[in-house]
Amino acid sequence: MSGIYIHIPFCKKACTYCDFHFSTSLKYVDEMTDAICKEIILKKDRIPDQVGSIYFGGGTPSVLPYKNFEKIFDIIIKNFSVNSGAEITIEANPDDLDAKKIADLRMLPVNRFSIGIQSFFEEDLIWMNRAHNAREAEDCVKRSQDAGFEDLSIDLIYGYPLLTDMKWLSNINKAIELQTPHVSAYSLTVEPKTVLAKSIKKGLQPPVNDEQSASQFITLIEKLKTGGYEQYEISNFSKPGKYAVHNTNYWRGVPYLGIGPSAHGFDGLTRYLNIPNNAHYLKHLLNEELAETIEELTEYDRFNEYIMTSLRTMWGTDLNKITVDFGKLFLNDTLKSIQPFIEKKWLNNLDNHLVLTQEGKLFADYIASELFLIQDDHL
Repeated sequence: MSGIYIHIPFCKKACTYCDFHFSTSLKYVDEMTDAICKEIILKKDRIPDQVGSIYFGGGTPSVLPYKNFEKIFDIIIKNFSVNSGAEITIEANPDDLDAKKIADLRMLPVNRFSIGIQSFFEEDLIWMNRAHNAREAEDCVKRSQDAGFEDLSIDLIYGYPLLTDMKWLSNINKAIELQTPHVSAYSLTVEPKTVLAKSIKKGLQPPVNDEQSASQFITLIEKLKTGGYEQYEISNFSKPGKYAVHNTNYWRGVPYLGIGPSAHGFDGLTRYLNIPNNAHYLKHLLNEELAETIEELTEYDRFNEYIMTSLRTMWGTDLNKITVDFGKLFLNDTLKSIQPFIEKKWLNNLDNHLVLTQEGKLFADYIASELFLIQDDHL
């Protein structure tokens, strides 16, 4: 079953590290909602089967009023066949999830929250310029559970200067204590043009310490495993069977629609990229035009994407799939490329599946890049 991703490009505040597409002005929320609905209608024929997941990302989707969500869901239901068991996720910030907001969202088809907690420590949240405080971080999870939202995911960040090993351990233990079935944890990345990048360049903030990030990543893996979580993707951990359906489908190459400014879509052969500009997006949709560019993926593009995404998961890269989908030439090159990593014990070949070892997970991006192929390799 296919998925639908909807990008809500609004936030109350700009986090110091964030380079996602968003605006802190909520002036055009209604116009954006109308444009998103128009785009859904214009793309309704791109999904031939049932919808198995819907994901509202951003930005901060939880800033949307109830009536705007209601309008979007009405359009989706009118134009697609949504499976009765579909996973329907909204990314939310803790400060938005008060009792009224949760009660409102409970009246919609939403059945899962992905909550951007990042840290349970006040000073860390201030440093990140987050809109919520430490108390809201914990309370919103309990409120959501009490209201019947048991399928929750929380986001945490590690590897930043304020985060001591003791504080990181406390954050992990708090996530386990709250009994959320899913945890996503990301090493802080310094993206160009962010406030954080500028501060580091001016010497106002220390640079990210790679050794600290690696050490805290290993702590994360070990402590969550002890807490009953599986690391089913490099940055994602869940209780058995509680994997995020929508994101798992990304890594497995399942087609999905991308709706909203900066959203991407994929149909198996082609990638669709929406313009990352709110004003231009609104102008296009006002004229009943799609605000997208189209990227036709070559066989090498699709192979490299498969390597990059599959290698990050606990299921690994299926060598039989490479043979069937891409041919023996790709398989033979892959078998040659993996040998140095198998010798270093960064990679295992388990029943014809390439799976990263714990140490190998520290070098996942590097290993994937070394397995990539370009057409010149086969000339």
